[in-house]
Amino acid sequence: MPEPAPPAPPAVYQPAVYQLRVVLRGVSPLIWRRLLVPGTATIADLHAVLQTVFGWADEHLHRFVIHGREYGISYLGGVGFRDNPRRVSLAGFGFRVGERFVYEYDFIDGWRHDIRVEQLVPPEPGRRYPVCIDGRRAGPPEDCGGAWAFLELRQRYCLPVVARRVADLLDDLLTGAGDVAERRDELRELHPWLSIDRFDRRAVNQRLAALAGSAGRAA
Repeated sequence: MPEPAPPAPPAVYQPAVYQLRVVLRGVSPLIWRRLLVPGTATIADLHAVLQTVFGWADEHLHRFVIHGREYGISYLGGVGFRDNPRRVSLAGFGFRVGERFVYEYDFIDGWRHDIRVEQLVPPEPGRRYPVCIDGRRAGPPEDCGGAWAFLELRQRYCLPVVARRVADLLDDLLTGAGDVAERRDELRELHPWLSIDRFDRRAVNQRLAALAGSAGRAA
């Protein structure tokens, strides 16, 4: 009589991966990202991810507003939060598909990101998370004044105007006309506006991979 088959090993629980669509409020054309973030990610992790995918430098205060309550990383002299952001995970909120929450960054410029839970999907074996799967346009430069100021700057620094000015500055540098240091400073200021409508998803995911690697080493 054949021996009974050994019992199957118990299934290992893996938290769902959250597909999030993040839209920067008050800006047209839209600046947005679509992300896959593991349910194990904490509030602190999500803050770092959002800073990375929008090209922010984490120079200002921030907060999440989730289910009517505020979360974030506390800083001396800044906003304080009751919960430890490194212990509050996305999975702990019990999000359902279609739910929304808000991420605010730089309370002076007032950048507000609307975040929508689009899907909860199982993790794919061998795939690294978090990852950005779609998006449009570069994030606004730091300290540019907020949504209305950014829209005005977009008009002032439209691509044809910036391209002509960059060409003039490069010609000045090649011929030695004017103050070299001033020309270089102006080129650095104009450079972000040359690619303001471009979103480099590959570069963003490279930065996310580096972020995940540094978090793993720190742990």
